[in-house]
Amino acid sequence: MGIEWLVAYLALGAFVGFFAGLMGVGGGGIMVPMLTTLFAAQGFPREHLVHVALGTSMAAIVITSISSLRAHHKHGAVRWDIVKGITPGVLLGTFGGTFIASRVATAPLAIFFACFMAYVAVQMILNVKPKPSRALPGSAGLAGVGGVIGVISALVAIGGGSLSVPFMTWCNVKMQNAIGTSAAIGLPIALAGALGYLINGWGAAGLPEWTVGFVNLPALVLVSSVSAFLAPVGARLAHRLPVAVLKKIFAAVLVLLSLKMLHTVLGG
Repeated sequence: MGIEWLVAYLALGAFVGFFAGLMGVGGGGIMVPMLTTLFAAQGFPREHLVHVALGTSMAAIVITSISSLRAHHKHGAVRWDIVKGITPGVLLGTFGGTFIASRVATAPLAIFFACFMAYVAVQMILNVKPKPSRALPGSAGLAGVGGVIGVISALVAIGGGSLSVPFMTWCNVKMQNAIGTSAAIGLPIALAGALGYLINGWGAAGLPEWTVGFVNLPALVLVSSVSAFLAPVGARLAHRLPVAVLKKIFAAVLVLLSLKMLHTVLGG
């Protein structure tokens, strides 16, 4: 690996870590389009560009989610009863979602990712918060919701927060608990997703060296090592910076990165 790629992955890790801490996101919305672009520039096979970006991002989110989970647990913000009920569905949905994603061609997968990121961006810009209108469903209902969240999370390599937080607030869970619980749910999503992409990419033809399944190890190590240090910095600044304004900027960045990914994949 050339020094330019080393620097690029470290810079991506810094960017992802900082905004993960600042905005409370897993970072997949940034990592997937950026990794797709970097992988394409390095000559990775076009048919696997998005798959490797998704798998590598999911593996990197494992580390981010552990750090986030611990922080929220210390503040007593995790509703472990919800985590217990939703995790079986999340595990099955995410793991199964990787089998769907691995069988979808690069172009439609990139289009789905871009559309979903546009949805997330609109949520951020408009500051959409569903009004509490019902109670949480029972165990079967939670597992079903977890399955849906898991499948979508696998297809776009996110920790599920953009889906689980609105769902929980809609079910009268306090926002602080919804965010903390979402951080805890992000760990089984990331673990199941990383394992699924590793298995589905195993033996795929034409993958570059140091890529296990659909997980590129150099990118994973470099991005994760920096993001783990920068996430706490972003979290501390969240209480000092105008986060409402930064969220709108971040949303615009997500859209631009998604468009860049579409250009990389569809523009040849």
